[in-house]
Amino acid sequence: MTTAPAHTSPQAAMRLRELVFGAACAAAVRAAARLGVADALGDTPTAVTDLAAALDTEPRQLRRLLRALTCYGIFAETGDDSFEHTEMSRLLREDAPNSLRYISLWCTEPWTWEAWPKLDEAVRSGRNVFPELFGKEFFDYLHSEGGDSAKVFDKAMTTSSRQSARDFADYLDLTGVDSVVDIGGGQGHVLASLLEKHPALHGTLLDLPRVVAGADPRLRDGGSFSARARLVPGDCRVDIPVRADLYIIKNILEWDDESTRRTLANVVKAARPGARVVVVENLVDNSPSMRFTTAMDLMLMLNVGGAKHSEESMVRLMEEAGLTVTEVCPVNPYLHAFEATVRG
Repeated sequence: MTTAPAHTSPQAAMRLRELVFGAACAAAVRAAARLGVADALGDTPTAVTDLAAALDTEPRQLRRLLRALTCYGIFAETGDDSFEHTEMSRLLREDAPNSLRYISLWCTEPWTWEAWPKLDEAVRSGRNVFPELFGKEFFDYLHSEGGDSAKVFDKAMTTSSRQSARDFADYLDLTGVDSVVDIGGGQGHVLASLLEKHPALHGTLLDLPRVVAGADPRLRDGGSFSARARLVPGDCRVDIPVRADLYIIKNILEWDDESTRRTLANVVKAARPGARVVVVENLVDNSPSMRFTTAMDLMLMLNVGGAKHSEESMVRLMEEAGLTVTEVCPVNPYLHAFEATVRG
């Protein structure tokens, strides 16, 4: 049995104090996003009184909120009781090209504050705690009782998907590929990005019926890519009735391992030997974004009982399914692509 050292450094104690108050930082980011502080702040320093008037808030309380956020590099104080944007605060603007406003709101939705204190129970039991808290599985609750939270979720996922779709389209080499299927591809932002970049490419979007019904307008009848796009409603864990040169599975293998195995087995069953398969995931190792991805991993443990993968666990599941993994490549600081082919 080890014992704690008799003395600890002031820096260690201060850092731990800061971490246990992490909820205050998350709440401050949420408050700024809900109030629209970043949208109201222009390109030049603005006095707190003027900003408060524009936002219909109390100047003293707004000053306290901004002071807390400046400690994390979100907004900066310039003197004369004024504040200005920083690189991070601009990401809270709704019109920012890489806006994180809805991601910030989604990660701090009301249900999260009830779920996080149950993390120790999830660790002990190995089960997600959401049904015990809310009487329903996560997505059933979200789409039946979630209200504004469901809208925030949809906007957050759309924003995130659009941003990563551009990075993935730039990463992907489609030499020799005539047809592609995006499995569980949501609204089809990845597929649309690929069809836009490769005018001869044909693609299929496979997802649940209600998801496909809201696909990117460019993929639907009358859309600019409709002649080269096919929308297939279905559940990839049940069947993948599509044959293509390339199968893309991006950010959906976060369920239990059995569901992941079924999805990968369905790909192998549908594809011809030698077909290319690219799995794209956030990893909890070998990534510069580990603080972010491990936090997402814990949230998945709480709300759906899922998990983010390590490189080793993802390769193992893919190899078990009948795929040969040839390389693992970074797409951006948050995503890695597992390149594989279907064994003959």
